[in-house]
Parts: sequence; structure tokens; C-alpha cells
Amino acid sequence: MATRTTSPAQTSAPNYFIPFVIVTALFGIFGFLTNLNSNLAPKLEEIFKLNHAWSNLVTSAWFIAYLIFSVPSAKLIEKIGYKRTMVTSLFIMVIGALLFIPAAGFVSFPFFLAASFVLATGVCALQTSANPYISILGPESSAPARLTLAQAFNSLGSALAPIIVGAFILTDASITDERAIAHTVQGPYIAIAIALFVLGFAVMFLHLPAVTNTREFRPADMNALAPRSIWSFRHTVLGMFGIFFYVGVEIALAANAIQFFKAQGIDSRETAALLASFYMFAIMIGRFAGTVVMKWVKASKLLAGLGIFGVALLLIAMSTSGTVAIWSLILCGLANSIMYPTIFALGIAELGPLTSKGSGVITIGNFGGAVIPPLFGYLAVAFGGYRLAFVLPIVCYLFITYYGLSGYKPSRDAA
Repeated sequence: MATRTTSPAQTSAPNYFIPFVIVTALFGIFGFLTNLNSNLAPKLEEIFKLNHAWSNLVTSAWFIAYLIFSVPSAKLIEKIGYKRTMVTSLFIMVIGALLFIPAAGFVSFPFFLAASFVLATGVCALQTSANPYISILGPESSAPARLTLAQAFNSLGSALAPIIVGAFILTDASITDERAIAHTVQGPYIAIAIALFVLGFAVMFLHLPAVTNTREFRPADMNALAPRSIWSFRHTVLGMFGIFFYVGVEIALAANAIQFFKAQGIDSRETAALLASFYMFAIMIGRFAGTVVMKWVKASKLLAGLGIFGVALLLIAMSTSGTVAIWSLILCGLANSIMYPTIFALGIAELGPLTSKGSGVITIGNFGGAVIPPLFGYLAVAFGGYRLAFVLPIVCYLFITYYGLSGYKPSRDAA
């Protein structure tokens, strides 16, 4: 009698634990660098005698890279794969970090902007590859929770950034020489460049499976899906706008937190930087908690609920001052926590072979970090304070709430 044999592929599912851990570590890296860049605003104000609106341009330079390089990064993934794109992005980041050394040496604001742009180019490619890679390491149904967990470590890196800024970059106010102040930036970025260089070679020699699409990510008719333009997917395009408003509000609050806390009576820059780190720690805690909550609460509903929570917190910040206003802004971190990974995972749902292209489109939304923060800073200057400027992030939260209620639903009509 013939014996039925079962192939290994049928008896065991792929083990993605090690790849998940490796790529999650990369999330911590680009979270740290993004928030480190955002927290340079007070230092640049000090060096170049800028107001809030102008100092936020360093954030704009960072996120303009996403507008330019998100779609090319997706094409790079299609050509060389996820792993090689991650390695390439890490080496680009090394170049960007090293550019901060001459920027500080020449005490040049345009040079600072250029260094920020190059470093962000590498981060953009890393993020464009890492986000979908994490999402497709398993079933689509658990993608939001999986990406939220990875993003929790992104938040850990982000939370460490203000501490590093406070300890090594925001120098004693008794130092008044502009060149001496600028040189305090060099040491941290030299260390960052060395770490990224080592990490790039480490990832190069690590085994990461060449994942394209898991079975759960394949729609019933992939042949009908493939010819469609990625821009015809309504939930993906709206997801791009959701990311635009989310990154805008997260970075605007992070980049202006130190100045806002000082306006509320916090005299010490080191204390203000520490409080700013609490905002990022709140995002991290919310992401760990959100990973668990998503077992019982649908990701889209949780997204909408936290959007409403963010609106409520900013209304409190607008109508109060001192400790209450400070903690209202810090707790916006909890509101923000699961927003990015949830919007991203919902935006690439049911894209199948177009997942990498969808990732490129959604990652364009990071450009919100180039638009919202300087506009927020401009409104703060124009209104003589942050109170009325909070209307802008409230609008951002309202769009995110809409996306969680309705905008996330995939459109199945062919374009």
C-alpha cells in the first residue's frame, strides 16, 4: 500500500522569530535618529539665533527626503530585495551622520540641513523596507499587532534621543561661543556613524529570508490585481494622508516639546529634555499595550478612539497651563502610540504583489513631518504662544479618527 508523504512545508510554518528580532532592532535605530534630529531644534536656535519656525526647518529637511525617495526606495526593494535595501540604507545613513561633522565645523545652517537630508534618505529607505517586511512576516490578520510591537522599539529609540540631546548636545548656557556650541554636535554623530557602519556589515552577513508575500497576503485573484495602479487603491492613498497627518503631529509635538515645557515654567533645559523623553516613552508604553489590546479590540476602532483621545488632550493643553498642560502634551504620546503602525498595516492590506509599491506610497506620507512642524512653529510665533497653534494638530487627529472609522476599508473596484 502506498504511503502518503508530507512535505516539510506542509508540516511546519516558517520560523520568522529571528528575522523579526533583527528588523525590530532596526526600528529602534531609525526611531532614535528621527527624534534626535527633531530635538536639534533648540540647539540650532541657540547657535544661529533662530525663532521656532526657522529652527523647525531641520525637521522639514529630514522629511522632504521621504517625499523624494519613498517611491524610489520601493523600486529599489523590487530590484534588490528587502535585505539588500536595508544594508544599502544603513551605509547611506553613515554618510549622513558623518556630514554633521563638517556642518558643525563650518557652523553652517544650510550644511546642517543638507546633513539631515542625507541621513533621512537612508532612514527613508530603511523604513520603506522594514515596515512591509515586518507586516508580511506572518498572517495579514495580525499584521497591525506585529508592526505595533516592532514600532514599540522604534519608540524606545525615540525616547532615548531627548536624553542624549540633554546630556551631550544641549550644553551649559554659560558657553556662549557659537563655534564651541556647534562642536558639541560632532561627538554624538561620530559615534552614530561608527555604530551604523558596524550594523550595516552585521545585517549584510545575517540570514534574512527572502519573503515576498505570505499566503495570507495573496488576494483571491492576484492576476487581476497586479495590472492595477497602486494609486487606484483608495485605502492606500488615504493611508498615505493618514501617515502625513500622524507624522506631522508626532514630530511637531516632539520638536516643540522642550520650548513648550519651558514656556510652562520649566527653567532647566535638561529637565525640559527629560520631560520630552516622557512623551516618547508614552508612545512606547502605548505600543506595547496596544499589541495586547488588539487581541480583543479591532485595530481600526482602537485607532479612531485614540484619535478622539488626542483631540481631548490638546483641548486640555489649550485651556490650561503649567503642570496640567505639560502632562496633557506628554500623554499625547499614548494617543499617538499605535497610530503609525496601524495606519501602515491597514494601508497595505490586500495589496498582495503590490505590497512594496504600497509601502512606497504610504511612506511618502512621512513628508508630513516636513510640513506640519514648521507650520506649527509659525503659528506659535504668529499667535505669541502655543495655545492657539494646537488647532493644527487637532485637525491632524480628526483625519486619523476618520481613517479609523471609514477610510481604512479596502476598495475592491478595479481602476
